[in-house]
Amino acid sequence: MNSLGQVYLESAIKRLLTYKTLGEGTFAQLEEKDFHFVPGGMPDPNPNEGSNSIAVIIRHLHGNMISRWTNFLTEDGEKEGRNRDEEFSPPPGGKEALLDLWEKGWSCLLDTLRSLKEEDLMATITIRHEPLIAIDAINRQMAHYPHHVGQIVYIGKMIRGGAWQSLSIPRGASQLYNRGMEEKHGPASK
Repeated sequence: MNSLGQVYLESAIKRLLTYKTLGEGTFAQLEEKDFHFVPGGMPDPNPNEGSNSIAVIIRHLHGNMISRWTNFLTEDGEKEGRNRDEEFSPPPGGKEALLDLWEKGWSCLLDTLRSLKEEDLMATITIRHEPLIAIDAINRQMAHYPHHVGQIVYIGKMIRGGAWQSLSIPRGASQLYNRGMEEKHGPASK
């Protein structure tokens, strides 16, 4: 029987992989130029200085993941060589380079989570010199990454408009989806 710690780590990995998949489902629908589109402010269609392109969000996620998950248990999660401010400037390179950053960041995160043992979850680690229990640090990142993946999906939807292919249950298809899930898993328990 799996312990609570093992179940938690498996669940965290499973949930994070769903967000990785959502990002990748968005990328598959985009052209090279789309990665650099910056949403405009309302009602002004010009790019908003406070908004980020998908390319910038990928660069930021990569920087954060490499910093937080490299030597997770033994070094501060805000690495000395990280330049967070630079992450919010347009990155060099095209779609291929951006997808490489995406993959490297996620690999660092997932490899680290897969290497953790139940007893590691109660270890004290630091992020920006703040002591955190490892499980809290994991939860912190599990809130941070979906936030940015949601931005990526939303920008992708803006770019694609009516050509967007839903990454979840399309509008008007909830009942059909629920019937399919009931056929797959049986009736919901009460």
